[in-house]
Amino acid sequence: MAPFRSADLLRRKPVAQIEGEHPPEGLHRSIGLFQLTMLGVGATIGTGIFVALTTAVPAAGPAVILSFVLAGITAALTALCYAELASTIPVSGSSYSYAYATLGEFVAFIVGACLLLEYAVSASAIAVGWGQYLNEMLVDLVGWRLPDAIAKPPGAGGVFNLPAVVLVGACMVLLLRGVKESVTANAILVVLKLLVLLFFVVIAFSGFHARNLTPFMPMGVAGVGAAASSIFFSYIGIDAVSTAGEEVKDPRRTLPLGIVLSLLIVTAIYILVALAAVGAQPWTAFKGQEAGLAVILRNLTGQAWTSLVLCVGAIVSIFSITLVVMYGQTRILYAMSRDGLLPKVFQRLHPKTRSPDLNTYIVAAFIGLLAAFVPLDVLVNLTSMGTLIAFAIVSLGVIILRRTQPDLPRGYRVPFYPMLPIASVAFCGYLIIGLPLDTWVLFAAWVAAACAVYFGYSAKHSKLRR
Repeated sequence: MAPFRSADLLRRKPVAQIEGEHPPEGLHRSIGLFQLTMLGVGATIGTGIFVALTTAVPAAGPAVILSFVLAGITAALTALCYAELASTIPVSGSSYSYAYATLGEFVAFIVGACLLLEYAVSASAIAVGWGQYLNEMLVDLVGWRLPDAIAKPPGAGGVFNLPAVVLVGACMVLLLRGVKESVTANAILVVLKLLVLLFFVVIAFSGFHARNLTPFMPMGVAGVGAAASSIFFSYIGIDAVSTAGEEVKDPRRTLPLGIVLSLLIVTAIYILVALAAVGAQPWTAFKGQEAGLAVILRNLTGQAWTSLVLCVGAIVSIFSITLVVMYGQTRILYAMSRDGLLPKVFQRLHPKTRSPDLNTYIVAAFIGLLAAFVPLDVLVNLTSMGTLIAFAIVSLGVIILRRTQPDLPRGYRVPFYPMLPIASVAFCGYLIIGLPLDTWVLFAAWVAAACAVYFGYSAKHSKLRR
């Protein structure tokens, strides 16, 4: 084998080679447009509304509505870039695979590391919030709640978050049954949680008071940006859609449509729920409020059943998000392992279900540990950092691929090129700057660890090198 050279860092995988890596014995194409759209909505709607409002509203005040608009605009710009690359390179691996074709192996590996951080940490953050609504449901049903030591994350009075571990285990079992069963279950859960959120909006608007919107921007423009940065992890579903590239029917048409449709649904629901929530109670009441939406309904109506409906919806919602995010992470690990950048254990498929079984066990164990022992605010900000980095690189990838391979077949083309991809990068950069210093430090440590893995293992075992 030839010695490693610095030029190897920039070696790119031809698009034709990437598309040719879908063998008959590999992942099975069984996902249609409706299931794919529900996959994106399921991976997106949930924690950003059910849990993150309690941290976002204190940062921005009623102007959190603008924070969701800002995050939505950034996500929309990126979604159009994703749609072009997904229709051009319809494979598993998402932005990792796109970076491999456009920016080279080393950047692709770092993007893959960002995605793994983004998915693992977001799944953990989502699972942490599950326990809050589970406790509220128990209060409404039997007047009893789980002890804080096993129901809350460290930093919020907990020692070991047991509900989060149970949730991750349940998602693991469903994923091991196969992708068809998983996406069907997800579609049902997504429809249910959309109905529950619309139920919240109707009741919350009945108690809407305009005075709760004043002062509208108590923390200024900086507060709006900071809140948008922290809630951006809620838009991870865009990336999750593209990880299904090898399991989608007619991917050049279905992938871009699924990405755009899921984003439109998500942004509309987010803004509606945020407006209803901040209009129904003073913005100062959100700080430290667990299971916030359920509490709002109970306070407005004085009826426990309204809170119970919301709690059930949140429990179902958070389950579906955790399921899809874990699904996305297993597929990224599968793609990186197939390229030789990670050990072969991550690409082993179960002979019957055609799902990456050992990969799924490892992912579930890692996410479960994070959810059990790491504080929620750390998880949320780290997820936003990983998501924004990956989104910015996807937008750059559109520009590079247009220049290097302009005649490549594309099922969809970004409008207003190149201004739209450039705007996407700029918006992502603005939100990254708004993240706190400790997030930057933790992210730098993760990237340093990724570099150690790349130069210690991946660079030597890369299939492109061989």
